[in-house]
Amino acid sequence: MRYIFFPINVRHLLLLPVFAVLLFLASCEKQVHIDLGTSAPQVVVQGIIENNAPPYVILNSTIGFFASVDLSTLQNSFLHGATMQISDGTKTIFLKEYALDTGQSNKFYFYAADTAIPGNNMVGVLGKTYTLTINYNNQTYSAVTKIPYPKGLDTLWFGQPVFKGKTTPANALELFGNYTDPDTPGNYVKYFTKRNNDIFYPAGVFSDELVNGKKISNIDLFAGYNDSINVNVDSVIYFYPGDSVTVKWSEIDKGVYNFWNTYQFSVQSIGNPFATPINIKSNISNGGLGVWAGYGTLYYTAVAH
Repeated sequence: MRYIFFPINVRHLLLLPVFAVLLFLASCEKQVHIDLGTSAPQVVVQGIIENNAPPYVILNSTIGFFASVDLSTLQNSFLHGATMQISDGTKTIFLKEYALDTGQSNKFYFYAADTAIPGNNMVGVLGKTYTLTINYNNQTYSAVTKIPYPKGLDTLWFGQPVFKGKTTPANALELFGNYTDPDTPGNYVKYFTKRNNDIFYPAGVFSDELVNGKKISNIDLFAGYNDSINVNVDSVIYFYPGDSVTVKWSEIDKGVYNFWNTYQFSVQSIGNPFATPINIKSNISNGGLGVWAGYGTLYYTAVAH
């Protein structure tokens, strides 16, 4: 997923000096070819357990940086035949692989509780810690996450955008919120947004490292969006009159925060030649990538006006 929070696309400005360098290099006669080589595929885990909802896990392999990505590529990235279990310290459940027909000659694969086993069920409970264990290709991967108790937003409202890009529609509305942080340090939040009948898209991530115990006013809550297609960023991060907006406000633990924070920074830096390279932090052991995430979630719904 991509997260872009700049109403004005600053990456275009940062790339201007690069064009001059490219023009200079184009005048050189000698061609230099660099073989970047390839690395072995790695296991990628996308697992979620949320309060009042059953857990699920998506298991993929990494895709080569220069590989052509299409539906067939994604289809072939799913990893099959893994054995998985989740424990809350008292109860352990076993997961099974399921296939979901997308209706486009492709299938979506995920792991969830094996319903053929009596009593093999689980829903997330606030305050509990959950351990995921995966055995795949003679390797074991594990991760631990907690579902924290959520501290909700104080208020939500719509207003005029603080910044507008050149292509931002005149009727765009920005969502704002007020939040009072608990007086205990170590609170982290990831939020998602949904408009009308669309799906939830990931948006921002917050830490109370600098604001512990304080009231934070006028938080910019930009809309999440599908970044797998070309979009006008100046418009999709806002809402519009009549939109029914749902905010999924999820308290997360530090490991999940580290994943989303480094992932977000990495994606925002794509195309910026001056950005510092960053490794996305994972809470998966044994060199696995991705995240096993517990979400303590509250939902808010409002109509943009």
